[in-house]
Amino acid sequence: MAVIDCETEAALDTTRDRYGRTVHAGAAAAARAGRDKAAVEAYVTHLAPHAETLLDAARLALDRLPPARHLAGWRAVLDGLAASAAVIRHALDHSAGPGSPAERAQHASLWPHLTAWADHGSIASDLVDQRDGRHIDSLTGEEQHRWTERALAAQGRGELDLIESWYAADGHPITLAYLVENDDSTVIALRGDPGIPGWQVIGHFPHEYEASKALPAPVPPGVLRPDVSRFSRPPSAPELSLQDLIRDVVEGHSAGDASNALLGAVQRGYTCGPTVRLQELLETSAQFASALETAQGRQVGARLSALGRQIEFLTREVEEAAEDLGATVAVLPPHRTPVLRARPRPAVDTTPLTPPPRASTAARHH
Repeated sequence: MAVIDCETEAALDTTRDRYGRTVHAGAAAAARAGRDKAAVEAYVTHLAPHAETLLDAARLALDRLPPARHLAGWRAVLDGLAASAAVIRHALDHSAGPGSPAERAQHASLWPHLTAWADHGSIASDLVDQRDGRHIDSLTGEEQHRWTERALAAQGRGELDLIESWYAADGHPITLAYLVENDDSTVIALRGDPGIPGWQVIGHFPHEYEASKALPAPVPPGVLRPDVSRFSRPPSAPELSLQDLIRDVVEGHSAGDASNALLGAVQRGYTCGPTVRLQELLETSAQFASALETAQGRQVGARLSALGRQIEFLTREVEEAAEDLGATVAVLPPHRTPVLRARPRPAVDTTPLTPPPRASTAARHH
């Protein structure tokens, strides 16, 4: 599905103008129809024979997992995948004539169900993989205390280098880190948030591969917004790039030209400018950092929120400056004359100009 989506986006790009607006509607519709058909064929070939078996195995694995906050959400995902599989199966059993408008409409109606599997089918397959029951051999209380004290000391020295983090099936975060002592490093595993007191070392290993074999397998990470899909993105709003706005200023003649370019950068609404988009990026990233639910994530989220407020202040300042510039009602003075980039060439029947004599070597040395 990712390959199909990328190929479709490449085809749709050829149907848009420089601002992202669709200018070849027929070609765009044909590209989407090809996408829908390819997605149905991929589902029929690779998933249809196994969908029900996969869901049954995933539900059995889910029932054996320890209680955790995410289990109810996963069960809802499995129910949604089962409903989509039923809709697809019914449509395939009553398929329209090949190549007909009815078939294209049928394929288009199946696209949301196919994307549901593309987005969330990995949760079902991961649940089946969780049946391997991997767990780490617990350290004794004394060993755990000793290794945790060593890791805390290294963290205080700035010598606890975090490598990777994931969530186990029980909902607890696990983090791999290098514990550096006297120019020697050991891979250790931590349970808990390394940014706040209370985390513990649950294992030490000679290298990362051994750690990955011994530790609980990672479960699929969460999402920032539950209703977002990379396969069903809304059409992008047309927008000017900063390069285009800079070019408008360079090629302008009046204060109004530069003022309009500045106002385009801070324009709000559907076709908002790059500065407003930057503020939106900072605010969304702040939400993401806070959603990590870690101490450091909350700190970074607060920093990004503060930066977003600064961009908002900057946007207002640019708006005022742009309006003041436009109010000058001025043009560039005529002494700023252009320079021709293409020099006129002599006529074919004229004698070329004689170049000036080159200075002799002796003269240059002198």
